Amino acid sequence: MFSTTPTRYPERLIAPMREDLTQYGVREARTHDQVDQILGPNSGTVLMIVNSVCGCAAGKARPAVGLALEHPNRPETVATVFAGADLEAVARVRELLPGVPPSSPSMSLFRDGKPVFVLHRFQIESSSPESIAKVLTGAFDQYCVRTEK
Repeated sequence: MFSTTPTRYPERLIAPMREDLTQYGVREARTHDQVDQILGPNSGTVLMIVNSVCGCAAGKARPAVGLALEHPNRPETVATVFAGADLEAVARVRELLPGVPPSSPSMSLFRDGKPVFVLHRFQIESSSPESIAKVLTGAFDQYCVRTEK
């Protein structure tokens, strides 16, 4: 008989993959409530990364985040959830992206809790880290600039 309970990746396996992002100051959200705290109504601009064990996450997505975060214009918060490990957190991020098919890895830019930009796996796996970073920094320039009142 097969179990219907999702299996989580062992933490010892994914810890280095988590560190690939946290080394850049990316915050981890491992629970539904942590996602809600980060992506609340007055949260400003937030880049939320759905991390994963796949090769395109390791060779393209995570390095691209590091490159993009060198850009002078960037989101106020950068956070991550891990597909296959932070099950409730990933489910919550996906709930906040209505009409967007699940994708891991993926990157979504939110403004005050509302999605304004999404980069899917198919866009990541067919690109270099440098070109992904360029797309991200373009989104940062478009959505993260605060206008003076």
